[in-house]
Amino acid sequence: MNALRYLGKRAVSTVPMLLLVGLITFLLIHITPGDPASVVAGENASDAAIEDARRRLGLDQPFLVQFWTWLVNVLHGELGTSFTSGKPVTELILDRMPTTLSLTAGATLIGLLIAVPLGVFAATQRGSWLDRITIFGTSLGIAAPEFFIGLLLVLVVALQLGWLPATGYIPFAEDPVEWALRLILPSITLGLGVAAELARQVRGAMIDVLSRDYIQTARAKGLSTGSIIIKHGLKNAAIPVVTVLGLQIRRLLGGTVIVEQIFAMNGVGSLAVRAVFLRDLPVLLGVALTTAVIVLLINLIVDMSYGYFDPKVRAG
Repeated sequence: MNALRYLGKRAVSTVPMLLLVGLITFLLIHITPGDPASVVAGENASDAAIEDARRRLGLDQPFLVQFWTWLVNVLHGELGTSFTSGKPVTELILDRMPTTLSLTAGATLIGLLIAVPLGVFAATQRGSWLDRITIFGTSLGIAAPEFFIGLLLVLVVALQLGWLPATGYIPFAEDPVEWALRLILPSITLGLGVAAELARQVRGAMIDVLSRDYIQTARAKGLSTGSIIIKHGLKNAAIPVVTVLGLQIRRLLGGTVIVEQIFAMNGVGSLAVRAVFLRDLPVLLGVALTTAVIVLLINLIVDMSYGYFDPKVRAG
């Protein structure tokens, strides 16, 4: 019952946040140079044709009227129709969403597979030269730009060595093996930065946990280091790590914009980039709102996970 009450409060609190996201996006689009009506009317369209397109798109209405019309449509489950393609925005986003979510999930998985063992290892070998190498490597991973890593992987792994395909995306239902192969390089591109940040968090959290009295008691009882880390260390060190992981997943959603361009993957990021250049207002608003909903869901999952890792939070 407490969990349902908490979920209800969080759901209510997200409504003004979503409204604010829509309003800010709406405002930013309107103050940027360019005229969507000119794009829709065509390159050599007359002034009359442009004005007619503006009326058809509803762009001749005042700003608040346009925003209110969009908001009413959203409340009815409609994100509008693309200015350029004429397709429903919901359909466009749903067609691209599997690509972006697959890429985000792959990068998260790679980040965890690297960060957790690396951070635990560095914490147990604190002060050694191996620990210093880990700190240096994670600093390098945080500083390295994603576009550089992506281009380097394409050049070396895909083009020179020919180990993996360089570009494109194949749906899972069409060919699961090819789907996985085409996700490896872009997932590594995004996942290395996540791994570097998480590894430092795991290291710091584990160092703090391993210095606690109950860990010393467990060692005095003769428990092995592996048993102490698995049974007592990782779970108690998880809360700060999960918090950072939630932040990193949100960052990944933005990072897919660049990676999708490098690896020619038609995801939500590439859809947003195209909409920016064409000033496709409904698509931009739909992408912003959808991304905001995903981020809020991630925040909710992270908050709910605290109760699993810490009984005191669950009791509260």
